[in-house]
Amino acid sequence: ELLKNDMVKPDDRVPFAGKIYDEAQRMIRLVEDIISLSHLDEGAGDMPRENTDLYELAGKAVWSLEAQAGAAHVALELAGMSAVLYGIPQLLYSIVYNLCDNAIKYNRENGKVMVNVEKQEKGIILTVRDTGIGIAAEDRERIFERFYRVDKSHSREVGGTGLGLSIVKHAVIIHHAEMEVDSTPGKGAAITVTFPETAEKL
Repeated sequence: ELLKNDMVKPDDRVPFAGKIYDEAQRMIRLVEDIISLSHLDEGAGDMPRENTDLYELAGKAVWSLEAQAGAAHVALELAGMSAVLYGIPQLLYSIVYNLCDNAIKYNRENGKVMVNVEKQEKGIILTVRDTGIGIAAEDRERIFERFYRVDKSHSREVGGTGLGLSIVKHAVIIHHAEMEVDSTPGKGAAITVTFPETAEKL
C-alpha cells in the first residue's frame, strides 16, 4: 500500500520491496508446511514407498541448502556411505532438509553443519551435527512441537515457519524410526535418526 501510494522514498524502495518479498516467501513456506503437517496427521498412507538411497538423498538436500549456508557463513558438509532403505522419498528428504535448515539457522558465524549417513547392525543412521547455540535439556522434547522456539529473540532474526522439526518428528514416526537429541548449550547439538533394518525392502 505504501509503495502503491508512492509514500516510500526512492532510495528505500528496493530494500522495502525486498522485505515484502521475504515475508511473502515466508508465508508461502508456512502454508506449505501446514499442508504437509495436515497430510502427515492423516498418516501419509497414500504416499508411495520405494527403495531410496538416504546418502544420495542427503546429498540433494545439502546441495539445495548450500546458498543458505553460505549466506549465513556456515560450512555444510556431508560424509558417510550409500544406505538404501524402503521408505517415502519425499518424507526422507524433508527429514534431512529440515534438520539441516534448522542447524544452519541456529548456528554461529563460521560454524559447521555436518551430515553423516552410515549403516550399522541396528539399522541406517542419519546424524546432523552443528556447532550452534545448543539446546537446553528442558527444550529437547519441546523443539518438535509446532511453532515452539528455543530462542525467541534469535528466531525473529532467522525467520522460518516454526514447523520444520514437527514435520521431521511425524516423518520419523511414519518410518518407524527413532530420534535422539544430544546437546550441550553453547556448544552445538546433534540429532540422530535411526531407521530400523526392516525399513529396507529389496
